[in-house]
Amino acid sequence: MATGTEPSAEPGTEPPELKGPARRGARARPSGVHGASRAAIAARHLRTDRWWLAPAVTAGGLLAFIVYSTWRAFSNADYYAAPYVSPFYSPCLAENCAPMRHGPNWEIFGSWWGLSPALLILIFPLGFRLTCYYYRKAYYRGFWASPPACAVAEPHTTYTGETRFPLIMQNIHRYFFYAALPVAGILTYDTVLSFRDEHYAWGHMGLGSLIFLVNIALIWAYTLSCHSCRHIIGGRLRHFSKHPVRYRLWGWVGRLNAHHMLLAWSSLISVALADFYVYLVASGAFDDPRFF
Repeated sequence: MATGTEPSAEPGTEPPELKGPARRGARARPSGVHGASRAAIAARHLRTDRWWLAPAVTAGGLLAFIVYSTWRAFSNADYYAAPYVSPFYSPCLAENCAPMRHGPNWEIFGSWWGLSPALLILIFPLGFRLTCYYYRKAYYRGFWASPPACAVAEPHTTYTGETRFPLIMQNIHRYFFYAALPVAGILTYDTVLSFRDEHYAWGHMGLGSLIFLVNIALIWAYTLSCHSCRHIIGGRLRHFSKHPVRYRLWGWVGRLNAHHMLLAWSSLISVALADFYVYLVASGAFDDPRFF
């Protein structure tokens, strides 16, 4: 029986466009939103607000971070000012690292690595963020217009999702999560070491110590609010009553996950700010103010 304004049809008389794969919910036809089975609306969209503003701001913010982090990663200078080490360069894994007494300087790669040591470590936090569920939404909309906004058709004629290269690489997000955990642990160690003076004596606190403290708190909050973390903790449990500890942890991560977008942007800004602060101190722009 037909309902509403939908026309009725006898079994076996479905329109051709609804038969086969399209009827089973497979990929959209090459004609996309302008296919024969879609409403014939000539306008690209019917929105009258500034729908383009959000994806433009997102693209601008991500592009600014990409430019800044690329410059800092390849500069190979001004990333250590006792007792601070830039989060972009920690841990330092090459022999050409700046001298770091009592700091995370592990010469695993020896002297053969001639490029910036930041390139050895940034791949892990960068890969974690690139494959993050929120950042996917951000740059899909901001850079690829897939789609640019709600109720605005994307310009692509076909959609393959994350089934082909390079987007299929997004599926390794959980493995980058495992790699991000020790990086966050090392940055926590850097934060502890920041509560020293330039002579490595404990019991001191400078402006950089507070910046590092805020940064590591945001990094941990962002990392633990990850969707993969939530799934690992409790996503595959069938009976929460049999796992009360994991259920409580799952609930805590779930509350963090509700603020994943805010934490993603906050931690992105904080890690860039921490690196920039080390750059200013290391380059001699000013001395680190010490409170005690």
